[in-house]
Amino acid sequence: MADLISIKNIGPAFAASLKSVGITTAEELRALGADAAYAKLLEGGSKPHFIAYYVLHMALQGRPWNDCKGDEKKALRKSFDQIKAGSFDETRSELEKFLNQIGVVAIHK
Repeated sequence: MADLISIKNIGPAFAASLKSVGITTAEELRALGADAAYAKLLEGGSKPHFIAYYVLHMALQGRPWNDCKGDEKKALRKSFDQIKAGSFDETRSELEKFLNQIGVVAIHK
C-alpha cells in the first residue's frame, strides 16, 4: 500500500488530516475519490477551504495544484459549496464532532 504523500500535492499535513478521518493509503484515497474524501474531512471537523478541495481534485488527477482554472474551477466551486452545505456544521461542539467521528452521534443535516 502506498503512502498518501506518494500522491503529488499531498504533503505531510494534508496526509495527517486524511489519516485522522480513516483514509490511510493512496489506494484508499483514490478509491474514495476527492468529493467523498473531502466530505469525510469536513464531517471529521476540518474547516472548509476551497483551495484544499481543488488541490485534492488536482492531486488525484496527477495535475499541478494550480492547474485548476476557468470553468473547471467554477464547477468545482459549486461542488465544494454543496459538499460544505451537507457535511459541515460549525454549530456542533467539539465533543459532538468527536462523537460523530467515532460513530456514536449521527450528523444532523
